[in-house]
Amino acid sequence: MPEDPFQKARRTEGTLKCPFQGEEIPMLLRHADVRAAAKDWQTFSSDVPFRIPIPSEEKMRNMRQLPIETNPPEHTAYRQIIEPFFKRSKTPEVIAKVQTLINELLEKALKDKGSLEIVHQFALPIQSRALTYLLGVPESEADTYIEWGIHVFHDENGCGSTLEDYLASALKRAEKDPGQDFFSALHKATFQNRVLTHEEKMGFANLTFAGGRDTIIHSISSIIAHFGQHPEDLQSLRENPKGLVIAGEEFFRAFMPLTHIGRVCPIETEIRGNRILPGGRISLGWAAANFDPEVFDEPERIDLTRKPNPHVSFGFGTHLCVGAPHARLIIRSLLEALVAKVATIEILEATSHVEENLAYSRENGFDKLEVQFLAH
Repeated sequence: MPEDPFQKARRTEGTLKCPFQGEEIPMLLRHADVRAAAKDWQTFSSDVPFRIPIPSEEKMRNMRQLPIETNPPEHTAYRQIIEPFFKRSKTPEVIAKVQTLINELLEKALKDKGSLEIVHQFALPIQSRALTYLLGVPESEADTYIEWGIHVFHDENGCGSTLEDYLASALKRAEKDPGQDFFSALHKATFQNRVLTHEEKMGFANLTFAGGRDTIIHSISSIIAHFGQHPEDLQSLRENPKGLVIAGEEFFRAFMPLTHIGRVCPIETEIRGNRILPGGRISLGWAAANFDPEVFDEPERIDLTRKPNPHVSFGFGTHLCVGAPHARLIIRSLLEALVAKVATIEILEATSHVEENLAYSRENGFDKLEVQFLAH
């Protein structure tokens, strides 16, 4: 279980001032504050390109990400354009494909009886191939996504421009030969009685590829590491398979892969003693809110029977994560496969991914996780 680096500040101040790119951003840490600010889009706005992610991404992309970097009512109309594709995760066809994908990868690992590096050889292929099912593109496209590695926006590798080049090419192909895929749907879509601009299409596509990538990968690796360290929890789920959905929600709470996200204040604002000038930012501390003892009993303990579980790992309010059904399908399918096929997980090597800031240090998934699965 990762340590909670926000415990003291949450109890005493309720906020933590975090320096990013020359800007000191107060992070909201308490569950009630985070949820209230997430709902109050007039005071804490998302209608600012590049500055909603923290650190901001002016140097990483050339377009506004849609629909996340907008406010209502535009956000609602934009979201409706892409939501049908993400709802595919609830269809029998996509459910079956994700289950088959995870089962086949796990069966291969069990058959090989050797070590398996989870981050790159297991979690990344799952994320990449499952994305093709949502988008309605050939599964072979996942080979390209896998080549990009874990983070789409690695400056040193030029992945930001590589992603933009790929998206522009995919949109061009769909325009020449339209089908039923995601890129073709963007060409057919309208917003406020007009067709989408090229920048809008790129904004949808950019968020779709970047938004749920390392988050899913970190979630998968964290869960597998947990079972390696706590085999009793895997056995408990094996004895109570009806508890898989509840267990998945607890893993989302405990291993929240997105520490926080930004909001911009259009006018001067004060919150918990922090004065925010016009154009200044706060951040919503999702990970800190998920460990608030005012809401979660013994928040530092992973309780796979925790219910209710009002975590904010998929956001809250207007910007509730459009990819939540997809993430839940992947994790539920992973848990089903592990319970059915794996007796124990032996951790051979583990290098935690550490998110560093002058104000905090947080373990968040793994850069490398080598394990051996042992079958029943």
